[in-house]
Amino acid sequence: MNIVKANGAEIPALGFGTFRMPGPEVLEIVPKAIRLGFRHVDTAQIYGNEAEVGTAIQQSGVARNDIFLTTKVWPEKYARSSFAQSVDESLQKLKTDHVDLLLLHWPRGSSVPLEEQIEGLNAAVKSGKTRHIGISNFNTEDMRAASRLSEAPLVTNQIEYHPYIDQSKVLQTARDLGQSITAYYAMADGRVPKEPVLNDIGSRHRKTAAQVVLRWLIQQDGVITLSKTSTEARLAENFGIFDFALSDEEMAAIHALARPDGRIVNPGHLAPTWDVAA
Repeated sequence: MNIVKANGAEIPALGFGTFRMPGPEVLEIVPKAIRLGFRHVDTAQIYGNEAEVGTAIQQSGVARNDIFLTTKVWPEKYARSSFAQSVDESLQKLKTDHVDLLLLHWPRGSSVPLEEQIEGLNAAVKSGKTRHIGISNFNTEDMRAASRLSEAPLVTNQIEYHPYIDQSKVLQTARDLGQSITAYYAMADGRVPKEPVLNDIGSRHRKTAAQVVLRWLIQQDGVITLSKTSTEARLAENFGIFDFALSDEEMAAIHALARPDGRIVNPGHLAPTWDVAA
């Protein structure tokens, strides 16, 4: 497993995401993912499956300390009066005394000042409830502001990233700040497997289009990607991205798929003003 180093954190480059994964599905597939070799599991309070993720880790047969576990605080819990309690609830559900990474889930959706939000993250570090902290769905302006406000270093910004969206500005800002980027929606809501360019590249390497995109992501400096599947067969496919490399020309061809309307996830009440593509 490749490791991404960012502001003192060492994060497995390939994670298993549980967004929109109901509890029974988590219990079925996550232990198998961990046994296969996944060592990075991502969840969130709002997913409603933290309890099942905690049970799945226990049932995997792999020690909790060998798993990099991420969860996220929802905007409704950002206030000083509810932040710590919310983290405690997550830890109880996850059946652990700490997570490896705690994120603010969205930059909007709350009237709580950013300074107070960052204060909550730092308090979680000081109390030992998380080893590292970060953000999710932040634009570059908010990334810089959050970094200035935080006593502990922020280690990642989790964002939508796939071949159809240009995230070069966010990537560069993350690198300037010593942070990583964690990519979600890597399959672009089902568009990736149908893309001729990706299938053509995959045929050269005897890989699928999905494997090509996961490889494209982790082959970029400081980029982590989350994969997700509900089927055991796809687990092995998603994990099989460490035995080949894309050429510079292939990487460029995938970057060239980006277009102005490529963004998929954009909830108006939660999202920031996104950076314009480079």
